[in-house]
This record gives sequence, C-alpha cells and structure tokens, in this order.
Amino acid sequence: MKTWIEIDGAALSRNFRSLSRLAKPAKTMAVIKANAYGHGLLETAHVLKKSGAAWFGVDHVDEALELRKAGIKQPILILGYTPLSRLSEAVQKDISLVAYNLDTFRALAKLKGKKARVHVPIETGLTRQGIGEVELDLVLACLVQNRGRIQLEGIHTHFANIEDTKSRSYADHQISEYKKAIGKFEAYKLYPTFKHTASTAASILYSDTHFDLVRTGIGLYGLWPSEDTRGRAQHRLKLEPVLSWKTMVAQVKSVKRGTPVSYGLTERVRRDSKVAVLPIGYADGFDRVANSKQGHVLVGGKRCKVLGRVCMNMTMVDVTDVQNVRPEDEVVLIGKQGKERITAEELATLQKTINYEVVTRLNWDIPRKLI
Repeated sequence: MKTWIEIDGAALSRNFRSLSRLAKPAKTMAVIKANAYGHGLLETAHVLKKSGAAWFGVDHVDEALELRKAGIKQPILILGYTPLSRLSEAVQKDISLVAYNLDTFRALAKLKGKKARVHVPIETGLTRQGIGEVELDLVLACLVQNRGRIQLEGIHTHFANIEDTKSRSYADHQISEYKKAIGKFEAYKLYPTFKHTASTAASILYSDTHFDLVRTGIGLYGLWPSEDTRGRAQHRLKLEPVLSWKTMVAQVKSVKRGTPVSYGLTERVRRDSKVAVLPIGYADGFDRVANSKQGHVLVGGKRCKVLGRVCMNMTMVDVTDVQNVRPEDEVVLIGKQGKERITAEELATLQKTINYEVVTRLNWDIPRKLI
C-alpha cells in the first residue's frame, strides 16, 4: 500500500455529537454522499451509526444499497436523482427518495409492493433540483390521487447563500417561499413527517432553520463550510479534522545544484540537494496545477516543497533539510506530523477552490483506514 487515507473515528463521532447538540430538538441526518465527502462511505457510516445518526443522506441509489448491504438499517434518503428504472430497487429496500419531476411521481404510483416514501424539494431560489410554483399543483394532485402508493415523508429546500455571507436577506426570502409551499401542501391536506432546510452552515448559525431535521455534511468531517461560518461559530463549536492522507518515500537521491526536476524542466534545484520521490500524483488527487513547484508535504515533521511538476503517479520533494530520510518513511499530504500540519483548506487555497472539492476528489481507490 503506497498511499492511504486514515479516518479518525473518535473525531468523527465527536463532531457528530457536537453538531447534533446544536440541532436539538431536530433530528440529524448524516450526509455521507460522494463517498462521505471522500472519507469512505462504509467506514464513516458505521461510526456515525454508533454515534446515534437518525438518518443517512446519500447521492444515488448505489450508495444507498451499499449501506443496506452493510447492515445499515437507519432511514436513508437519496438526495440526488434516481433513474425511473431504479425506483423499485430503492423502494423495496425501504430507501426514501427525493422526487422532483412528475415522471418520477407517476412511476412510483405504478410500482407494486411496498409504498414509496418521498421527500419533495421546493424551488426557493437555488435554481437546482426543486419543484417550482407552476409545477407544484400538478405534483400535489398526483400525491392526493396516489395516497395509497406514495407517502409524503418530507418537504425540503436548500439554501443558496447562507454560509459565506453575514446577510440573511436571501435566506429569509427562501424560507418565506418554503413556508408558502408548505401552506399549499396543507391546503391539499398533505402533511409531511419531516420539514427540513438546514445544511451544516444553517444548522450552526440559525436555529430557526432547523425545523424537524437538519442535513449535516461537511462539518461532520471537521471542515468548516466557510471561513465566515468558522469566524462566527468557533468560539462555541469545536470541529476536528477527521481525514489524514499519507504516502511513503520511494527513493532518495542526491543531486547537484542546477539539476532540473520532473517534466518540462520547469524547476532546477538552487543548491546541492536531496530529492525524495513519492509514489503518488495527480491520478491520486494530488492536484498538478496547484501543487507543482509550490505545494508542500510533511517528512520527518518538517515541511518539504514539491519540486517541478507533479506527475501522474509520482511527485518529487526537497528533503535536503530533513535528516536521515529513507525509503518507506511516512509522508503526510493532509494531516499532522510532529508540530506541523497541512490542512484541506491550505490545499484548497492553492487550487483556488473549496475544502469540499479537495477531499471529495481524492481517488476513491485509495484505501481508507479507520483508526
């Protein structure tokens, strides 16, 4: 195993419990879509199950079925789109569905066997999945007509701009639109078991968004939804990074000053140097554009700069200032070693993106080890 990801189960559990306390009395859905934001679907699910997660949120039917196969019996909601051809699989395994077009509702009404449980997303201003005002009456009529086949389990929406602004004006507009839609449901005598709007940021910052259920995602993994959210809440909430990404030294070589390193001869060492070859690269998720010539890793508790271009499966780093570096010494790409730490946020800054993308793009084939 030349590269691996370690998942701190105790930190994950503490994050869940801290966020759940903020959400009470609402229940907490642990969102583990996209391989649990890169942290490992099953590894995280089992920890969160023991920690008391009331619900699990996934993106697609295969994630949900994998959880059922692994013995997860808690309610599961598929937050993404489920193809019509796969609706029956989900329903028969007691998996709840987000349904946001009439074709889905009509297909669910025709299924035999178990009653389908649906959550209806309301379009309030994100302009993503969601049912708008024009379509809503058609959906409501379909639900009334098919009460015996489709159970309205939830009504929800998703905020467009709640984590990176101090202004609540747009979120308040969305809540107002959401409440109008709930009124329409009630006019049809349709009452959901769960109303939910809050993502991690909303659940941390605004208790009036909690309703019956909060959908907690990025915060579970010890990552803040935004710097603004961190600044406003870190005095009352501690989040601990859960993921560490590691590799090892494959080779150490001594090179003379002026020697070029890696493809394109884009960088030459400025002194007689020791270069360590690492058996990871952009195929593993170590971003080529962001890290080439400027990224760092930790070796022997010290920061070591990436030299030249990151390759598909290899990366070279300067270990001149680290004593006694040998093949198979541990290297940290994300995480802590000694007194030094490299965070997902640091890599996100280099990549000009967000911490979400850094962790979710880690190659899914890399083994995840629960520690």
